[in-house]
Amino acid sequence: MKLGGFMMPLHPPGSSFTDTIAADLEQIVAADRLGFTEYWIGEHFTAEWENIPAPDLLIAQALGRTKNIALGTGVTCMPNHHPFSLAHRIAQLDHMAQGRFLWGIGAGGFPGDLEAFGFDLTSGKNREMTRETVQAVLDIWNGQPAGRYTSKYWEYGIPKEVDSIGLRVHLTPYQKPHPPIGVAGVSPSSATLRIAGERGWIPMSINIVPPVTLETHWTAVEEGAATQGLTPDRSRWRIARTMYVADTTAAARQEAANGSIGRDFTDYFFRLLPLAKMFDLFKTSPDMPDEDVTLDYLMDEVWIVGDPDEVERRIRDLHARVGGFGVLLAMAHEWIPQDGWKRSLDLLATQVMPRLSDLDPAG
Repeated sequence: MKLGGFMMPLHPPGSSFTDTIAADLEQIVAADRLGFTEYWIGEHFTAEWENIPAPDLLIAQALGRTKNIALGTGVTCMPNHHPFSLAHRIAQLDHMAQGRFLWGIGAGGFPGDLEAFGFDLTSGKNREMTRETVQAVLDIWNGQPAGRYTSKYWEYGIPKEVDSIGLRVHLTPYQKPHPPIGVAGVSPSSATLRIAGERGWIPMSINIVPPVTLETHWTAVEEGAATQGLTPDRSRWRIARTMYVADTTAAARQEAANGSIGRDFTDYFFRLLPLAKMFDLFKTSPDMPDEDVTLDYLMDEVWIVGDPDEVERRIRDLHARVGGFGVLLAMAHEWIPQDGWKRSLDLLATQVMPRLSDLDPAG
């Protein structure tokens, strides 16, 4: 099993953007130093808690500060972008990364962002636009013939080539035929993860859902793959978890609840998900009362928190329950308490993960 990271990011409203973007960069540098194999960075325009609008710019900066870690958009929200421009930005970034880039894509789900770009979340048009835009980017990379191309949402042209002066659409990705594409799913039996199976893309499961939901995620991947006669590879499945490790389980639970993790769930997720009518995502059963979703419940059922022995046990239990997966993505939070977070990541990377080397992604 490999260890990666996922940064939404998570910063309280009113935080200094200058300071938080610098701190986020330092977390990526630390992950590279600790041997994390990959790190994904989110994109939002109007979410002050998740305050990075251009993960590709942070990735470009991080490439010069890191040596081995692969960096990914987590995700490029397609309704925010024009396909012709996006095809060139992503291809350029892929060349700059020289193999250390992963392209996460999605339809976007933050209401303010969708409103800013003219989409109603309830209409589903953002998903339709995403499918058309992703295909347009792939077509451009594949040498789309000269002509005008239109959809409901955009228009662009591929100019006629003039070889004598090099006038043509010339930029394609460094990785062939394109960077690995990943998509994230959250809901039970996720339709997005079914598409991952159909297209052979990287399936990613988000951090807020319990294992009972994760079980349905791989089923969705398999169902999508079966429609195309494909056999999905569990080693490509990423599962994100909120994680915290300390020298004792009691200390880990106390620091997780009273530090940035507890703050982020109490002040953000517990307020955001009811507005989006998605609070049931936390639950092991839809019949569970909302008031039973507490920080203690999350530590028991959703997060992975404890001493190295407890965290190893919880990861092994998760691996067995879902039938195997390849990459564990540790969610990023502000380092509060700072010394505790540094200790947590060190214990995770140097004590817990080496013990899990026997785990087969196939289960």
